[in-house]
Amino acid sequence: MNLIEEIAGELCKILLPIEEEVFFGNPKSRIAICTLSSVELLKDISNSSLIKKIAIAGRLLSENKGIDSLVRYAISNENLSIIILCGKDTMGHKPGHSLLCLHKSGIDENHKIIGSLSPHPFLTVTKTEVSKFQRQVKIINKIGETNISNIKYITESQ
Repeated sequence: MNLIEEIAGELCKILLPIEEEVFFGNPKSRIAICTLSSVELLKDISNSSLIKKIAIAGRLLSENKGIDSLVRYAISNENLSIIILCGKDTMGHKPGHSLLCLHKSGIDENHKIIGSLSPHPFLTVTKTEVSKFQRQVKIINKIGETNISNIKYITESQ
């Protein structure tokens, strides 16, 4: 990352603070929901009966640190086997797209997500961690879906 990008990132943190919101539900559930940048959808899920049927619901805003955290959480929770990827993808960073690329193709020798169109798709997770994630978790791609009723239907069919 160059100096201008680092400065811009720090300014964004100050001018546009983003709360890290994660809601925990049923620890025995095998389903997680990732709402990407859709804050209202995440709040709707946390305030609905759906939260009792899923292990965790959270957002994903970056194609690097966010995905690193998601992968590490998933492989540390052996019950977790399904991630419903929904909500609006973050413009520019496209973490949803990068997560799908990671799940399909993994990372190269430089830890870059293979096939990602994001500006900085470099992870700190290892190839072993990525392989475990790929084997353990099925991702249901519903990027763009923001209707909680449709998401409830998806969880009920799993």
